[in-house]
Formats: sequence, C-alpha cells, structure tokens
Amino acid sequence: MSITTTTPAGRMASLARAELILLGRNKSALVAGLFVPLILPVSVRSAAEEMDLAEAGLTPGELVLPAAVGFSLLFAVYSTLVGVYVVRREELVLKRLRTGELRDAEILSGAALPAVLTGLLQCLLLIAGCAALLDLSAPSAPHLTVLGLLLGLVMSAALAAATASWTRTGESAQVTPMPLMFVSMLGSGMFVPLELYPDRLASVCELLPLTPVVTLVRGGWTGDLSAGDALGALAVALAWTAVAVFAVRRRFRWEPRR
Repeated sequence: MSITTTTPAGRMASLARAELILLGRNKSALVAGLFVPLILPVSVRSAAEEMDLAEAGLTPGELVLPAAVGFSLLFAVYSTLVGVYVVRREELVLKRLRTGELRDAEILSGAALPAVLTGLLQCLLLIAGCAALLDLSAPSAPHLTVLGLLLGLVMSAALAAATASWTRTGESAQVTPMPLMFVSMLGSGMFVPLELYPDRLASVCELLPLTPVVTLVRGGWTGDLSAGDALGALAVALAWTAVAVFAVRRRFRWEPRR
C-alpha cells in the first residue's frame, strides 16, 4: 500500500480505500460480516415467541432490534477487524506502513474504517427494517439509541485490536473472537432480556462489554431507561473502551508473532 497524502485525514482515507479493496476480495469475511447479522435476528424473533416478554416489560420488536445491532457489531465490526489486523500483520503490511508518514493510531483507525462504516450502515438498515416489520413506534429517546450505537462501534474496533494483539495467526483469528461473541450473545440481553435472569446473574451480565450498547439502544426505543441506568451503561462502555485502548498501546504487535 502506498500512502502519499500528507494530512492525517487524507492518509487515513487512503489507507481505508486500500483496505476496502482488500476486504472486498475476502469472500468469507464478506459473508460473515454482511449476511450473518441479517439472518440471526430471525432466530431472536423465533425465540421471543417462546418467552414471556411481558414480565420484562418488552415487546418482541424491542428485543429483536437491539439484538440486531449487537449482531452487526459483533460480526461486521469486531470479528472482521480481528482478522484484518492479524492478517495484515502476518503479511508485514502493518510493519511497512509504520516506515512511512502514518502514525500508529492512524494505521489502526484507517484499517478499521471500512468495517466500522459497514457496521454503521448495516445497523441503520437493520433498525429501519425491524421498526417497519415489527410495528415499532418511533424511539422515545433517540439520543440514547444514537449514543449506544456510536459507543458500540468505537468499542468493537478497540476490542478487535486488543484481541488481535494476542492472536497468533490468521487461522486462529477465526477462533479468538468467539469467546466474547458467545458470551455477548448469551449474556448481554440479545437473546434473553436480563430482566428474566436471576438478580445476581443479571448484575454480572450488566458488566459485559456489549450489555451497555444493548441497554442504551433498547432504552432509547422504550424510553424507560432512567438517567442513573443510562450513566451506568455509559460508564461500563467507556471503561471497556479504555481498557481495550490501554491493552493495544501496551501489547499490540506490529510484526508476525514467532
């Protein structure tokens, strides 16, 4: 990749364009990132029919919509970017980029832009589709939904770089994201609302990385999220993002692991 633009924004844009071309050639990443998040909400809709959502004060749409956003963040952004960072490192692309004008943060951000923008567009399409197909009314607090989505995009990219720092090969990059993905799907309120869990288990699940995103997106739609709960979710999301950024600064590898 040849980066000749001298401004930070220009350098990142050039890197993002090159990364978008490479990402478009990776058929497996495209399938996992683009199509899987579109299919999984159907499973949540089926599961919702078996639950007593009235106990949690939710409708099926209010369960499916935040779950759809979560799936997109996990597959289109987090999982995809782990593979991008690891493969580019193993191909010595990251090492070569560091010899030019690009700074470390610009390299990581520029490489993440295609996946982040793809995830954003996918989330917007899923939100519009769920709202239309599941007869959802307009969000009561749209600023919370927007905040949750933006936090989720940034946090997913940061967690991907942190996960890539201890992922050895491109093959293992297909495995290392799975623990966080499975835990998030089961414990972040995507398949089962936390209100249906025992109190102690729900309290633990509230500290998972994706839980505050689901909480804010859902709370923005239902309008029943208190200011205290919203601030708590915001604090958890910012804490996970800060931890991920710290881990990347300390542990991210720019050359292949031996």
